[in-house]
Amino acid sequence: MRKPPPYAADALGIGLATGVYGISFGVLAVGAGLSVAQACAMSLLVFTGGSQFAAVSVVAVGGSMATAVVNGLLLGVRNTAYGLSIATLLRGGLGRRMLASHLVIDESTAMARAQEEPGEARGAFWLTGFAVFVLWNLGTLGGALAGSGLDPGTFGLDAMFPAAFLALLAPQLRQRDAPTVALVGALIAVVLVPLTPAGVPVLAASLALLVAVRRR
Repeated sequence: MRKPPPYAADALGIGLATGVYGISFGVLAVGAGLSVAQACAMSLLVFTGGSQFAAVSVVAVGGSMATAVVNGLLLGVRNTAYGLSIATLLRGGLGRRMLASHLVIDESTAMARAQEEPGEARGAFWLTGFAVFVLWNLGTLGGALAGSGLDPGTFGLDAMFPAAFLALLAPQLRQRDAPTVALVGALIAVVLVPLTPAGVPVLAASLALLVAVRRR
């Protein structure tokens, strides 16, 4: 029997964890007013958790669809950088590369970059990407079907997105200027929350990046 690659257990473990995360998205999406079909279509076609949660969060508090889309796109920009960083690994025809581009997310990129050999890096990317895609979408479907019959606050599902986002953000704070940018962004958002429509404070907070640009 062929021995599984060393990254297989980690890839599947990440997929399972993301599936649980997907349940919370399904519940929150339906609670925000999306139908089961709309929530599932979003996970299938957008497939980037941070952007999906950001868009649904804006809609849930009464923000405009335009603001929700811009917030989602703002968080999704990082995937472009991920794609550039592993572009040399994702060879093949147009169809294969298009499929690979849809699977370029935090988890698949991190697993690919953690491997030393190019062959293992490609394998880790594909296995992680498919595991997360399948289980994220199954989780979304399960959460969406539960819908209004499940109170997100009862099980703490409403806290999963901010908790996961903070976990992603924390390591970035070690970079130079990052703490200052984070603080300025937070202050901008707090000031604008009572003055502007939902979603706008998050967009405006991105202006804090100018602090780092000016220092350089």
